[in-house]
Amino acid sequence: MTLSSLTKEQLLKLARDHGIVGRSRMNKAQLVEALSQVTSGPSEAPPERDPTTRRELVAARLSSFLDQSRTCNWRSVEGHPCGLPTVKDHNRCTLHGGLDGRDLAIPATGTLGFETWPTLLRHVWLASYDIDPIGLDPVVAEMLWHVVNYLYFEYFRVEVEGVENIPTTGPVLMAANHGGAALPYDAVMLTLAVVNEMPLPRRPRIMATEFFNAAPTLSHLYRKIGGVYAARSDAEFLLSEGQIVGVFPEGVRAFQKPFSQAYQVQRFGRGGFITMAERHGAPVVPVAIVGSDEVHPAMFSSTMLARLVRMIWPSQRVEEMAVYLNLIPLPIRWRIRFLAPIQPSHSGQDPDPLEMLERTEHVRSHIQENLDRMLAERGSAV
Repeated sequence: MTLSSLTKEQLLKLARDHGIVGRSRMNKAQLVEALSQVTSGPSEAPPERDPTTRRELVAARLSSFLDQSRTCNWRSVEGHPCGLPTVKDHNRCTLHGGLDGRDLAIPATGTLGFETWPTLLRHVWLASYDIDPIGLDPVVAEMLWHVVNYLYFEYFRVEVEGVENIPTTGPVLMAANHGGAALPYDAVMLTLAVVNEMPLPRRPRIMATEFFNAAPTLSHLYRKIGGVYAARSDAEFLLSEGQIVGVFPEGVRAFQKPFSQAYQVQRFGRGGFITMAERHGAPVVPVAIVGSDEVHPAMFSSTMLARLVRMIWPSQRVEEMAVYLNLIPLPIRWRIRFLAPIQPSHSGQDPDPLEMLERTEHVRSHIQENLDRMLAERGSAV
């Protein structure tokens, strides 16, 4: 089968798989010419863009941290054996002291999948492992990791750049632009980009607004999967423990912005994240995210809807609530770019207020510049 024998719809799909920029504006002849330069046949996509191949590479990397030939020597008070594989060069598994599960996200069984859930649920039932002071439950986080990977690999087809800019040890503060969407997809995709793409899969802890900590059941789940309440005390505790904290300095303003303001980075508040980073000697890694503003286009913002929300949850600070065009997220292709880390200038001290505002604006404008560049390079959103 030749390229010219395919329909335009088939050519567009193949062009999307190969990441050809501007494909939506091409006619059939132009698509054939562009595809002929990147492929010798229409049968398969490049391995690096194929979701199955990407999943297999992630699985191989994660399993390499465990020794499947040995089992953990932990036993419960009742004498129940652990049964999980050990961390390499260690006598314990990831749940029982083989590594710091607060900082490293390595599956307890060495792989992700529904077939691992009976084993994981057994340890939930035994209560055989510790939960960190902020509420992280590594087993619950691992189970959800497998579920939302479908969004990451197959649905949003997230492409990641610059993951090498994230330090492999020590405290890190990631500051990203916030998307206007019905749900915090950008927080989930940012987390997955780190655990799926880093050679050493560190576990980022993303800060969220009051809603995710006030809603029944949801607040408990958010804590269990590693979420953090938007309070300085929580963030500073994690940074003092040498972990990665992710923040969206635009706050609720960006989360509820209309589609007409898509990818226009709002003011970064008073720069509190810079102060936290300086106090704990943490580099700030700016992150530019393309895709989050388009999954749920907001038609307009409503003050009446915001008042209704505040009647139910008085602690909410939202002044306007967006009214979205669609209930099901659109399959937009995402790009996440981790920029070069900005090292602290006065580690262990609070920065001068003027310097803090200048550095805050520098981070904001740096993210905006990269967003503009990424959008210009992207072409079609799908």
